[in-house]
Amino acid sequence: MSSPANDREKVVSKLPGWLRQNLKVRAAQHGIEIQAAVEQGIAAWCDLAASLKTIDTRGADSFATFLPDGQWDTFRQAANDRGVSLIQGLAQSVQLWLDTHQAPDIERPAITRRIIVCNQKGGVGKTAITAGTGEALAENPNALHPVRIAKQLAAASGEEGPLDVENLPGLGLRVLLVDFDPQCHLTNQLGATPLPMGGDSLTNHMAGDPKGELRDLVVSIDEEVFGERLHLLPACSDAFLLDVRLSAVRAREAALERALAPLEADYDVILVDCPPSLGLSMDAAAYYGRRRNGEAPGQSGALVVVQAEDSSADAYELLTAQFEDLRSDLAVEIDYLGIVVNLYDSRRGYIATSSLQGWVDIKDPRVVGLVGDLKEQKEAVRVKRPLLAYAPRSQQAVAMRALAREVS
Repeated sequence: MSSPANDREKVVSKLPGWLRQNLKVRAAQHGIEIQAAVEQGIAAWCDLAASLKTIDTRGADSFATFLPDGQWDTFRQAANDRGVSLIQGLAQSVQLWLDTHQAPDIERPAITRRIIVCNQKGGVGKTAITAGTGEALAENPNALHPVRIAKQLAAASGEEGPLDVENLPGLGLRVLLVDFDPQCHLTNQLGATPLPMGGDSLTNHMAGDPKGELRDLVVSIDEEVFGERLHLLPACSDAFLLDVRLSAVRAREAALERALAPLEADYDVILVDCPPSLGLSMDAAAYYGRRRNGEAPGQSGALVVVQAEDSSADAYELLTAQFEDLRSDLAVEIDYLGIVVNLYDSRRGYIATSSLQGWVDIKDPRVVGLVGDLKEQKEAVRVKRPLLAYAPRSQQAVAMRALAREVS
């Protein structure tokens, strides 16, 4: 059955659910509308000399789309000539389009990207942003996930506008999360075990006293949606002594880079959850995130997590001053990837809304993420699971995906 709609006509048939889902994902991967994919598939199917292999259409349910005027009649005649049902012909057409439009390869950076998630102030949620961003970067590229496409992160009033959500394929990158904080929050939140005191650790490798291969300490975050693409280098409480140990190391600002260099070839992105510190360990993290020779601006650098309150602004000024000193002393470029305003709740009144507007007004670096203070993140921490696996459709998960795309 059909009805006119401008220069196209609406057609209604049936498709198996699995085939419909594959079509939705693949069309999104190629950035085209489903109706365009079906149109191309039907045109290609009608041009074939014979029908294709029979497709199991059991359980097919209603499927509607819009086709150019006359295409459905041509398709109906071709199906009749080949002695196949319209449902079977449509299924073959869709499968033909899928077979000739394979999933695109993941675009991988020539130089492993290094993102340091930082702020001298504790309690702003650096760990949650590190984990959420990494999870979003590693999500299944052959499935659709809700993403907030923010045309404007905050209006002049500081109110977050209605969510504009689009279902997009996951980014499918290979990601390493590095817990660089002796408090081990990232390690614990993701359900891993902190490394034992007296054993091997990132601290030992940075201090030039390794007890084995660093890669042997890396663990996989075993959730199906990440497909073994998301890994964690757990923390050890010996990192409380890192600044003392680094004071005796030559070229100590490069200590983190020397330690992580053997792992870089295995990953597209490495995110470092930094401690709330302005000491030597933060110098090493900042140096690791610097722009390397041959690397485009904005590929690596600092992602600064703040809250919409005054103490975050004070801490931000201390952090930027440290970066400026490093730029001057070491002649390096440290790019800001943006500011993330975390744990935002406009119900807290003028302090929250005016502070948010203050961050938005900075412009350079700009605000690239606004994440609400909602229960799902706290629940995920309690059950020690990644947010995007525990509550994949929550507003916080949707915001993390938007953030990942802002910095990817």
